[in-house]
Amino acid sequence: MPKSGKSEKVERPTKKSEYELRFASVQAQRGWIDLKATIRNPLVDAWDFLTRTPEQITPFNYPLRGDLGLVTRGGATHERWQHKPTLKGDARIWFYVVEQVVFLEQVHTSHPNETKS
Repeated sequence: MPKSGKSEKVERPTKKSEYELRFASVQAQRGWIDLKATIRNPLVDAWDFLTRTPEQITPFNYPLRGDLGLVTRGGATHERWQHKPTLKGDARIWFYVVEQVVFLEQVHTSHPNETKS
């Protein structure tokens, strides 16, 4: 045990076939923390989905269209996806995938204005 007397949290391991999740922005990290405080169980389900099948199209997970459909990072352009942690809620997770890594680009606690019709 560390000298402080606190035990360290054991991180959930991922299978080799699973994707790793990483924050692509400080905003995404802050939004994730906010969602963890407000919709913890659906966020755990979102984490499971995003580590296993992030590019599966479902009613709650799909690529964004139009101007929002692409994101450029580090000189490369990627398809931007949106994940809804709950079907009835307004929270949204925007992400892109590079190889076996899902980059959480934006995490919104409410419906982002950019996608409101």
